[in-house]
Amino acid sequence: MATPKWLERTELLIGDECIDKLALSNILIIGLGGVGSYAAEFLVRSGIGSMTIVDGDFVDETNKNRQLVALNSTLGKLKTEIMAERLLDINPALKLNVISNFMDVDDMTSLIEAEKFSYALDCIDSLTPKITMIKCALTTKTKIISSMGAGGKLDPSKIQVADISKTKECKFAHMVRKILKKDKIYRGLLTVFSEEIQPKEALKYTDGKNYKKSYYGTISYMPALFGLIMASEVIRRLGDLK
Repeated sequence: MATPKWLERTELLIGDECIDKLALSNILIIGLGGVGSYAAEFLVRSGIGSMTIVDGDFVDETNKNRQLVALNSTLGKLKTEIMAERLLDINPALKLNVISNFMDVDDMTSLIEAEKFSYALDCIDSLTPKITMIKCALTTKTKIISSMGAGGKLDPSKIQVADISKTKECKFAHMVRKILKKDKIYRGLLTVFSEEIQPKEALKYTDGKNYKKSYYGTISYMPALFGLIMASEVIRRLGDLK
């Protein structure tokens, strides 16, 4: 197939065969916060042909320090709607499916089974829905890459890509491992994580609403870097560039 003019420089680097593979790929991204919003954009700019984005959240002022969708002009708006407009402005030919709600186990399983995604990106920052997505993907044998905690991290050089069994110095990853072990899942989940030690003073406890009992402080670039690395792994794996 003919390569669009806007992808000519990408084709020069990775070749027309890889461009074709990406154009035929179908990606699922759940979570459009600091990690997922950047991952989605990087993938679309690489020439991914089909994508489903899922998030039921609205932009809040506290999102502005790290989320691509968060601007003064977008406060109170659905993250999916903002992201959809942006992605289609990059590539109007993108086949985009937009789901503007949080998904339960049945909804997520039905979606993953029906679509047969080339890759699923777990960019969820709340534990319960994150575990739901991971289990759905593993059960349906869907390729998945999962973001662990970018909060409480400052050093980009400490970011790693590894199986869940190899993660360390990440309290979020520790909780994910602990829950998965109850279902005898010890490995087989590709993750992006940071081995940087999280400072205790960067942790704040909440009232437990919206699935979160606590959260770490964040810096602008770390969630974006997690998203960038997730997109990189997916692009290189789908295009046989590794």
